[in-house]
Amino acid sequence: MTTQEELEQQVIQQEFEALLDDYRHTAHRQKIDIITKAFNFAKQAHAGVRRRSGEPYIMHPLAVARIVVGEIGLGSTSICAALLHDVVEDTDYTVEDIEKLFTPKIAQIVDGLTKISGGVFGEKASEQAENFRKLLLTMSEDIRVILIKIADRLHNMRTLGSMPPEKQFKIAGETQYIYAPLAHRLGLFPIKTELEDLSFKYEHPNTYAEIEAKLAADKAARLEFYEEFAAPIKKKLTSLGYKFTMNARIKSVYSIWKKMSTRQIPFEEVYDVLAARIIFEPSMDMSEKDQCWMIYSAITEIYHPHPERIRDWISMPKSNGYEALHITVMGPEGQWVEVQIRTTRMHDIAEKGLAAHWKYKTGEQDDSELDKWLKTIKDLLQHPEPNAVDFMDTFKLNLFAQEIFVFTPKGDIITLPQNATALDFAFLLHTEIGLHCLGAKVNHKLVPLNYLLKGGDQVEIITSRKTKPQPEWLDYVTTAKAQSRLKAFFRRQRHDQEIKGEEMLNNVLQQYGYTTKQDAVIHRIVVYYHLQQPKELYQQIAQKNINLDNIEEIIKPKQERNFLSRIFSFGNGNNSPKEEPTNTSKTSTAVNPKSKKIILTESNYGTEYCLAPCCTPIPGDEVLGFRDENGMIVIHKQNCPEALNIKAKQGKRILNAQWDMHRQMTFAATIEIKGIDRIGLVIHILNIVSEQNKINIQEMKFEAEEGIFNGTLKVLIHDTEQLKTICDELKKIKEIKAINRLNE
Repeated sequence: MTTQEELEQQVIQQEFEALLDDYRHTAHRQKIDIITKAFNFAKQAHAGVRRRSGEPYIMHPLAVARIVVGEIGLGSTSICAALLHDVVEDTDYTVEDIEKLFTPKIAQIVDGLTKISGGVFGEKASEQAENFRKLLLTMSEDIRVILIKIADRLHNMRTLGSMPPEKQFKIAGETQYIYAPLAHRLGLFPIKTELEDLSFKYEHPNTYAEIEAKLAADKAARLEFYEEFAAPIKKKLTSLGYKFTMNARIKSVYSIWKKMSTRQIPFEEVYDVLAARIIFEPSMDMSEKDQCWMIYSAITEIYHPHPERIRDWISMPKSNGYEALHITVMGPEGQWVEVQIRTTRMHDIAEKGLAAHWKYKTGEQDDSELDKWLKTIKDLLQHPEPNAVDFMDTFKLNLFAQEIFVFTPKGDIITLPQNATALDFAFLLHTEIGLHCLGAKVNHKLVPLNYLLKGGDQVEIITSRKTKPQPEWLDYVTTAKAQSRLKAFFRRQRHDQEIKGEEMLNNVLQQYGYTTKQDAVIHRIVVYYHLQQPKELYQQIAQKNINLDNIEEIIKPKQERNFLSRIFSFGNGNNSPKEEPTNTSKTSTAVNPKSKKIILTESNYGTEYCLAPCCTPIPGDEVLGFRDENGMIVIHKQNCPEALNIKAKQGKRILNAQWDMHRQMTFAATIEIKGIDRIGLVIHILNIVSEQNKINIQEMKFEAEEGIFNGTLKVLIHDTEQLKTICDELKKIKEIKAINRLNE
């Protein structure tokens, strides 16, 4: 009889054979022996260890290796590193052992992966700053480190269901915050889409299920429409002799939700759920670009194009290497449909990102925008933020930005993120140009430093050696390079001021027999001026905001006694300040600090938890809890931007929160109403809210202009169900065209 262990060994061996089969179907040189050696080594190292799901641990490295070869397209070195990526962290083996048994390159990649095990943000994120910089340095030298890490994160997201809710929030938040943008920036579009969808699924399970159900309900009608739309295009391209495939592309659940949220529209008004994709084999006797435009011409003979929705990513590829021609045409039944036109090479790059990009490189000078971006990582490392989280924020700035193209006075093309300013452009040219930027000329007209550049602008920077950065410049820039350079300048400036201020103070103190090395004296002066630390004192002195003429009064012995008795109140007499009474009620009802879950009731509101003012959650909203420094749990909506940051950076403080209200309390919610104005409409609205539903209106505002009205109602309700009832009834008024709930 086959034992459980024997069955597991069979499953493990089958998965390994599947990995080898994936590898054999690639164009890589077949190095089966070293892959087999890595598998056997990892299997032995992880023997007896299981994942939280209960399966043998080796199944995880095998799954990561299959993603690495099958979905990213990497070779034997990366497959071995994927199989070994947890060995150093989880066993007694070292990086040196890996190097001796395998190769220095495999060991280097495993070392890079070990440095970021457990996520980008740990319990003590600031202490990880140096390790994170080492990771980025490794990434800039060998991008396979981050590609394997993305594969590792993808498999963890695919198996996230076995984790407790608070872990799911943390991992999903971190994935949404950094790994999905990173996959996007590296051109891994299918992986980026799946990471976003999986994060959304665990953060908003109900909303995800609703959209998924609506997509399933519309599937048959959507495919029928696609076949009708595609038939004449296929016939035309076949008659022209093209070898091509054409298929339907369905918008992801997360992308649909994002459009619904951004535009405040229901699912039924998301009209670009369906798109078509044409992938063709290009002819060798004509450029790929010309052939794409010829297919464009063939399609627009059948359907009318939208003149403002042509995206030419062939003439100017995206900075992550993406190339394609996107057009939007009016299909049957008057519906707009996007068509993506790609060659097989462009499709390979769109699916496999950087790995495919390398495959198609033709020469040393063939640098894409992606190559240039990788070079900027090293540049960014020369001026890093001291704090790991701030450093990560700066690094993330240009991960997910859309690009614009502007021109230098000589006609050179410069790529910048959307919303970049003239000052961003100056820093992109050179740090010294940015630091001494006086202004700019855009299209030969003078503009200020914070001028927002637009695609096609011609930009000339004006500099002056007398110009120095001002603190408000940080509000003028959006790119990581400009921010890191300015912050580095201000850090140097503060350091110089601290040295100068300390020297000035020391010269004065020496006249009275003291020095700045005497902590008690310095502390006395710091407290006197209501500052936090000596560095602030020295800066204020250097900036001449503190006058040193009265320093003698502060440090005289008599003054010292009065000062200490006043500030520190060490005495036990009648002059000692009374202690504040302890809030025993709050202490007695405080939530267990080790608890990972909180039930939100009327009785513990205000003692164990409070509601975040940034998103004003109400009962029925999908929420999470965040334990602040004082032990109070702050409740945020799960889709609150502030909650996203918290999940990514401080996941250990996240709690699963559930409502358990009995309609004893009311909560404020604001709804926005838009529609066509008529006499008596406001009275009709108030009648539904106040008379029919007995809802208390706290505040209201209505405006009408040229027959269109816009109004807001702040109402006191028990939960989202009651709010939905009101909104559904208001929608029945034919003049009302849109109702949205606002965050206050």
